[in-house]
Amino acid sequence: MSRKIEFKTGEYYHIYNRGVDKRDIFIDKKDYLRFLKSLKVFNQVQPVESIHLFDKREMIREETKSLYRDLVSDSVPLVDIICYNLLPNHYHLLVKQRVNNGVSKFMHKVGIGYSYYFNYRCNRSGSLFQGTYKARHISRNEYLLYLSAYINANSQIHGIKDASEWCWSSYSEYIGKFKYDLIKPRIITDQFNSRGE
Repeated sequence: MSRKIEFKTGEYYHIYNRGVDKRDIFIDKKDYLRFLKSLKVFNQVQPVESIHLFDKREMIREETKSLYRDLVSDSVPLVDIICYNLLPNHYHLLVKQRVNNGVSKFMHKVGIGYSYYFNYRCNRSGSLFQGTYKARHISRNEYLLYLSAYINANSQIHGIKDASEWCWSSYSEYIGKFKYDLIKPRIITDQFNSRGE
């Protein structure tokens, strides 16, 4: 099935998907962390072996966590992640395409990698996501600002938890609670005079 949207370098997109049959795609903290790691490690033009093999070979511990930062920082990113929110049965991403076919390549790596991990962990097979991820082009700055707020507060919108307490979204980075070095929020934050605003 061909996609109706053509991804253009330098443009912003809202990417989202949910579990097949609305099933949960994140069961516990380990799943959320694995998806976040996928967003970080797979976001590069260079090929990346599976995270499982990478972790196993390097036996990642505190002293080698910087290896991920070095690996990713020296690479050319496929997209800039502006904000994200991971909820039990779906996710939202706001991204800017950095290279030709960046969104498609990034989402392919993340989708395949996370599905393989989840199916192996849960001893299941078959599709994890409800079809191909959905994408909407963001053509106006007003819509970009609206979507950043919608995505960051999505847990609250769905009645799960107050946005400031939901640790699986970029909101905590936006308000300065912690920094994971995953997102590029300045396209949003530079449009305001202060964090409070």
